[in-house]
Amino acid sequence: MTAADFRRIALTLEGAEQGSHMGAVDFRVGGHIFATLASVNEGFGNLMLSPESQAEFVAEAPDLFVPISGGWGRMGATHIRLAKANADVLTGALRTAWKLRIDKNRAAHARRAPRSRRGRPPNDAT
Repeated sequence: MTAADFRRIALTLEGAEQGSHMGAVDFRVGGHIFATLASVNEGFGNLMLSPESQAEFVAEAPDLFVPISGGWGRMGATHIRLAKANADVLTGALRTAWKLRIDKNRAAHARRAPRSRRGRPPNDAT
């Protein structure tokens, strides 16, 4: 697979948009990044996974998936070796990162939603 394949597949996911962060191409859903091409010059696409998902991908295919070094990697950011990936694996990995981002977006929105005033008297009640 290539960077062009990564871009094409990422943009097929519902609501996905291409953006840029610190000069690197990124892919967002709901305004938040789920994947980047920040390491394309080294032959990688980057996926924003959870640490648990990262561990599963790396255990299943250590020749394809590598944790990004440092703190980002400890939080789940993962390289995928583009040249070794096939379309099914790349699609599945991008879909996983996209779904995790969708779930995080929904959870954050639920935390910000106004609380119900049910059971409280109106403001002008005495």
